[in-house]
Amino acid sequence: MDLSLLYYGVQWLAGFIAFITIWGWIPLDNWWIRGVDFPRIQIMVLGIIAWIGMAMFWQEWTLGQWLLFVTLSVTLAFQLRMVLPYTKLWKKEVQKAKDKPEGQAYHLKIMVSNVLTPNDDTQKLVDLVQKRQPDILITLESDEKWEKALHQIEPDYPYTVKIPLDNLYGMHLYSKLELIDPEIKYLMIDDIPSIHTQLRLQSGRVIWLYCLHPMPPSPTEADKSTTRDAELLMVGKHIKENKQTAILAGDLNDVAWSKTTRRFQRISGLLDPRIGRHFINTFHANYPFLRWALDHLFHSACFTVVDIERLPSVGSDHFPVMTTLQYEPEETIHQEQNAPTAEAEDIKETDHKIEEGKKEGKKVSEERAEEQRSPA
Repeated sequence: MDLSLLYYGVQWLAGFIAFITIWGWIPLDNWWIRGVDFPRIQIMVLGIIAWIGMAMFWQEWTLGQWLLFVTLSVTLAFQLRMVLPYTKLWKKEVQKAKDKPEGQAYHLKIMVSNVLTPNDDTQKLVDLVQKRQPDILITLESDEKWEKALHQIEPDYPYTVKIPLDNLYGMHLYSKLELIDPEIKYLMIDDIPSIHTQLRLQSGRVIWLYCLHPMPPSPTEADKSTTRDAELLMVGKHIKENKQTAILAGDLNDVAWSKTTRRFQRISGLLDPRIGRHFINTFHANYPFLRWALDHLFHSACFTVVDIERLPSVGSDHFPVMTTLQYEPEETIHQEQNAPTAEAEDIKETDHKIEEGKKEGKKVSEERAEEQRSPA
């Protein structure tokens, strides 16, 4: 092999990694910019390969080659900073649950599954639920077909909220625990729902549960991430202002290290149990190298982690994920798990983003309504 060609290939890869990282810093909501947030693991891996490759070919570099290497090093450091918190190399944001005597350990098992509306392997999810017995099941993209299939589990789940839709934004909530005054809300776009409910835990404590599935920025969905970002920040602001003990879960169509998701954590004060543990990459189920975490769960500081597990495929493009939490009423746990706090800039940007999201949501709602009225 001609080593000069290999070296030029390494330089090209280094330039590409540097460019795509800097491209993601552009402060716009367009999908072709925000899409760079998703594959940070893949960018990091390719960046490490490029960095090692350039170092191996070190020689009397030109000024341009030195500048390329320095730029690659800076952008690679940025990618590492985004990704490393979701590995064991980082300090845990949520403590491991401590063993307690029987009758004093109050566990809460929540399964989130984007089922993929066209997926006909409905029995796979039914079998998985019956085997793993979550306390809460949240399904996304579930339509009437999925609702009918999930009738089988209803004897074990007396509390339900059902929103069967055929627009890829159907949502169902099945609970063994009492749901108090559940509401279906359409925060940004007229046909994209979310579920807001109170939940009575085994301990008797009542908390809030929010189930979300905002529209993603993509060439086939939303041109911008504005409504997605605004919906998440709106719920985070509501949680903080009302001093709620809460859990937020669902397919957020965003990754944990994005600017919006990190701001949501600071605004809401909710914790991410994956920090200091490992990736829970749920999408895309069919392409191992092209996977990232789209399905999330955030919670208040009164919970610790028993387990987080990506579950076997149910035929969807998403893997289901199960998170088992333990309720900790003791005051000491709040001292051990410091919730992220918002700064003035976060509050200002959140208010601005929510207003932008409402305007964009109205526009998108009108466009989607017009599409439905138009003849095929």
